[in-house]
Amino acid sequence: MSKQPCFIGVDTSNYTTSVAACTLDGEVIGNFRRLLPVKEGECGLRQSDAVFAHVKQLPMLLDELDALLDGVYEPIGVGVSTRPRRVEGSYMPCFLAGVSASHALTAGRGIPLYEFSHQEGHVMAAAYSSGCMHVLFQTPFLAFHVSGGTTEALLVKPLQDGFDISLAGGTADLNAGQAIDRVGVHLGLPFPCGVAMEQLASGYQGRLEKKPVCVRDGFCHLSGLENMAKELYAKTQDKQATSAFVFDFICRSLLELRRQIFDRHGTYPVLYAGGVMSNRLMRGALGKGACAYFAEAGFSSDNAAGIALLARRRYLGDMQKKEQGSE
Repeated sequence: MSKQPCFIGVDTSNYTTSVAACTLDGEVIGNFRRLLPVKEGECGLRQSDAVFAHVKQLPMLLDELDALLDGVYEPIGVGVSTRPRRVEGSYMPCFLAGVSASHALTAGRGIPLYEFSHQEGHVMAAAYSSGCMHVLFQTPFLAFHVSGGTTEALLVKPLQDGFDISLAGGTADLNAGQAIDRVGVHLGLPFPCGVAMEQLASGYQGRLEKKPVCVRDGFCHLSGLENMAKELYAKTQDKQATSAFVFDFICRSLLELRRQIFDRHGTYPVLYAGGVMSNRLMRGALGKGACAYFAEAGFSSDNAAGIALLARRRYLGDMQKKEQGSE
């Protein structure tokens, strides 16, 4: 029996090592990832430590992927994230580990390697798991990418080789995920802290303390949230109340940010991506007042599925160009 063609994606972000595969029909068949190890009480890794962790973890994940593909699927293209964003000067050393592994994969098989940004992978994975790619790929849309490393609102135009992405707004200081993690570490929670804080917040039954959010000219200010949350915890010693306060403040900031972008650029469908957007406490509010789509939790945090899907899209586009050129 002949093997089915597939595409491999590799992403080595500052939080997660991940590899994935999708079929020629665009179905994700494997999405393997492992968080980078962070010592207790710390809020992240130095880039040198992140690269070392990726080098250690990539072989194990690639072995898991190979076991899935063995005897059934044959890779015909590999995609890799090479930088945070698709703009000049965007660079982080952690992506070099994935680039090195991907070059080895393609050289050994004689198949093409396609390069994308980590941001494009997030958008693609979110669009895929939202179940509305057929809608989003027909029109420009607004994509919120909200994570520990990024808090941005992006105007996205789908292209055959990825996305044309321009910045519509974002954060003027701290990223939403950074604020969550800093408060979570202060509460004694393991890093990254989003999941543990969501569990705490979901159990809170009291009245939320509301502080005014600060969003000016399409950019939100989140640096004050850390101090406000720490003051609340010092006063109440209530981890549930503090966690709920953090998510409510971020959610209201994002809603005001969206309103300002709509006022400036017009109304678009909205896609929410990034690890923070896997938070189910915020989705109800963010889904109101707009045509909104959300990634599934498994595709909202850092993962390589979007990179594999982008490799497929690029491959099919190249094949179409060759066919048109031969006519």
